[in-house]
Amino acid sequence: MLLFLDTANIEEIKEIATWGVLDGVTTNPSLVGKEGKEFKRLVKDICKIVSGPVSAEVVSTDTEAMIKEGRDIATWAENVVIKCPLTAPGLAATKALHRDGIKVNVTLCFSVNQAILAARAGATFVSPFVGRLDDINEDGMALVEQIVEVFHIHGLTTKVLAASIRTPLHVTRAALAGADIATIPYKVFKQLVSHPLTDKGLAAFLSDWDKASQSFAGSSAQTSNPRS
Repeated sequence: MLLFLDTANIEEIKEIATWGVLDGVTTNPSLVGKEGKEFKRLVKDICKIVSGPVSAEVVSTDTEAMIKEGRDIATWAENVVIKCPLTAPGLAATKALHRDGIKVNVTLCFSVNQAILAARAGATFVSPFVGRLDDINEDGMALVEQIVEVFHIHGLTTKVLAASIRTPLHVTRAALAGADIATIPYKVFKQLVSHPLTDKGLAAFLSDWDKASQSFAGSSAQTSNPRS
C-alpha cells in the first residue's frame, strides 16, 4: 500500500519526505485555503518536493468549467493529478480529462456504486472517505473493503485511495482491506512511527551503552597507567 500525505503545508511535506516513505500528496480546497498562498505556486512547490502523484482539486461545479480548470492545472507539473468530485458533472469531466491522457482522482466517494461509476469514467484513483462515514455511524473502512473486492472481481484498474483517515487504526485496516493507497494527515503520519515500547527499548539500549562505555574508559585508563 502506497502512503500519501494529506496536506498542503510545505514544511509538513518536507519533513515526511525525509523519512523515505512518502509516495505522494493529496490536497483539497480546504487544505490549500489554510496555507494562505497562491494555489498554482503552492502546487508547483509541492511537486518539486514530491516525485509521486500530487492531487490538486478543481473548484468549479459544472462539467465544462471543470474540464477547462483541470486541463490548466495539469500543465503545472508532470506529476499533478486532477481531483474531481463524484457528481454527474464531475464524472463527465473525468471522462473528458481521461481522454486527454490526464490522471484524475475522483473524490468524495461514499458508496460502491459511486466507485464503479468513477472507474467506468476513467478515474486513475477513487477516494472513499472513511472518517466522514464513521462520523455518521457507518463503517467507513467496510466501504474500502467492498470497493477493493468489486474492483478485483470485475478487473477494474482504478486505484482505491483510502481518504479521510483519522487514526493509525484506519491505516492498518486500509492495508488489510487491500487499499492501493492511504492518504494520511500529518498528525496521524507522526503517530504511525511512535510506540512506547520503541522509546523504552531505545532508552534502555542507550543507558546500557553509556554504562559500558564508562567501564571501557576506566579499564583503558588503568591499563595505560601501570602504577594505578
